[in-house]
Amino acid sequence: MTRPTIVARWSTWGPELQSVLRIVAALMFIPSGTMKLFAFPVGMPPNGSTAALLSQVGIGGALEVVGGALLLVGLFTRPVAFLLSGEMAVAYFQFHFPQGFWPNLNGGTPAALYCFVWLYFSAAGAGPWSLDAKRGK
Repeated sequence: MTRPTIVARWSTWGPELQSVLRIVAALMFIPSGTMKLFAFPVGMPPNGSTAALLSQVGIGGALEVVGGALLLVGLFTRPVAFLLSGEMAVAYFQFHFPQGFWPNLNGGTPAALYCFVWLYFSAAGAGPWSLDAKRGK
């Protein structure tokens, strides 16, 4: 197999890798919510507690668990990803940005990155390995 053939075949995997990105991002996102709601795998800093469900942090945790699970399986991906993108924008500007401009210094890199990853999925959809694809978009 020649190099151009390998490159050409690799580029055909774009849709499947879109699904892989969605699945991996959702798997890494869900524990942000389980930490807030269930103290799993650890509780919230500084004392390992959980958030009150009807508080802003508790509602954010519920969005992260339920929305993350929906994104994990690729169900209602576009509207859920749009909602979670907005949640992450609020998280960044409310909690991280006041600590300084640079995300790597204010602890906001995950919030900023998830904001744009979910924004991408709100436009691109879930990819072929999803319940959205199975139900015909």
